[in-house]
Amino acid sequence: MYIGFKHLHSTLAYVLLAGLLISILYVLFAYIQNKGYNRKMALLGLICAHLQLVVGLITYFVSPLGIKAASGEAMKISTSRLYFLEHPLMMLIAIVLITVGYSKAKKLTIAKKQNGTVLAFYLIALIFILSRIPWQVWPPGLAG
Repeated sequence: MYIGFKHLHSTLAYVLLAGLLISILYVLFAYIQNKGYNRKMALLGLICAHLQLVVGLITYFVSPLGIKAASGEAMKISTSRLYFLEHPLMMLIAIVLITVGYSKAKKLTIAKKQNGTVLAFYLIALIFILSRIPWQVWPPGLAG
């Protein structure tokens, strides 16, 4: 079960990055060109993030590198700390930022402000996500 979820989580990372980049680029161009806000494009990034969150949480609880590895000793080992603390925490913060950005934009009425809100929150979330991807084992299949 763990191996299947690990591969699914790694594969969905591509989907999340693609969905988030598409959302960011679409909103960026709409912002620059003073076009209307397209909630469906922002929703693409939100859905991808939440799908990855669900699979990631399952993976975290069934993985030997996840919650099962949490200990004071594991805090001294950078790879263990990345998997059981840093990666999940930063991804959770990023998904909260995406959700807040989408929700705030939905409540605004001016398209430029809506686009700007989604752009800011999604960009910060993307930076958080990119900062804590375990690059040493990514793309999936190259390192185990």
